[in-house]
Parts: sequence; C-alpha cells; structure tokens
Amino acid sequence: MLLNKSSLRGLYAITDPQLLPGRQLLLGVEQALDGGARLIQYRDKLSNNAARHANARALCILCHNHGALFIVNDDIALARSTGADGVHLGQHDAPVQNAQNQLGRDSIVGVSCHASLKDALTAEELGASYVALGRFFPSQTKPDAPQAPIQLLTDARAGLGIPIVAIGGINQDNGRALIDAGCDMLAVVHGLFGNNNIQQHARAFSQLF
Repeated sequence: MLLNKSSLRGLYAITDPQLLPGRQLLLGVEQALDGGARLIQYRDKLSNNAARHANARALCILCHNHGALFIVNDDIALARSTGADGVHLGQHDAPVQNAQNQLGRDSIVGVSCHASLKDALTAEELGASYVALGRFFPSQTKPDAPQAPIQLLTDARAGLGIPIVAIGGINQDNGRALIDAGCDMLAVVHGLFGNNNIQQHARAFSQLF
C-alpha cells in the first residue's frame, strides 16, 4: 500500500548524482527502499532535462512499486510530468500554493526552513505538507548552511502540527537524538548513498524509529 502524506515518518532518502551516477541511481534507490526508506527525493542539478525526466519517471514507478512516496527537488513541472507525489521547495523557490495548484491539493509540498522556527511556522500556515530543518551536523551536501541546535526540533514539535524532517550530516550514531528531540523523518544523503551496502545502512536508519 502506498503511503500518504499523513504518515510521513521514517527514513527520507535524497539522491545525489555524484554518489549515484548513471545506472547506479536506480540500483541504489532500490536498495534504500528494500532497507525501509519511506520517501525518496530526486535531487539532480547536473543532468540535462531529458535525463532528469527519464530518471524521475523511473524512480517514481520504482517507489510506488515499493509502497513508498516519491518527490522531486525544486522542479514543479518535472514532478507533474512524471507523476511524482510532490515536490520539495527551497526558501527561494516557488510558493507552496503554486505547487499545490499545479500538482493538486493532495500533493506533498515540503519546504526547507534551515534553522528558522519562524519560517517553519509560516510554511505551515501557507499549506506546506512538511518542513525540513537543519543542518544539525557538518554536512557534505550543504556545508555552508547555517547550523541548527537540536533544541529547534523540540520547539518545532511543540509549535507545529505537520511532520518535521531533520537534515544535515545525519548518521546512525546521531540520528536517534534527532528523533527523540521531535523529528518525524531523517533526511539522509551521504550517510546512506555514500556507503557500499546501501540496503544495510537504510535498514539501520529505519530501525532508529
């Protein structure tokens, strides 16, 4: 059974074209799904449009076959054309309402809020399905992002009614502290796809919940 946005909890795997080049993309994501990943985000700012469309469509089918959700980073048009379940937006991307108007009211629209509880509260008011907070630890993906204190998750949990995603330098040793502080999902890039046995690492992350 396919998950819905009201059950956003668990491992949130984000792809990276340098960690999963070419054919390794589908193989790596399938391993993550077999290990228990519940949400996959396709993030690729390097490939051309044709390749991104082909990859996103294939990933969408793969995720749905595994009962998982699939969203696209930043690109609303790509999400719509490939049947994705939604889109993840940065602070300077299109407004939440624009995404919902194009993808449908039942679509998932996540918003990056970095270290700002105020931005997270605003995102919820605007209709976001979830907010992503962090980075909480040193990150290879976004090393210059402002660091957030773990207390931010506790404060956000008290003030928000939508799922909270923690991101930034998360591994199997520090992930549990973020869950205990109040996050619903752990968003992982290098900590998952930067390892040889992706399925084993996905299972270890999933077991933290």
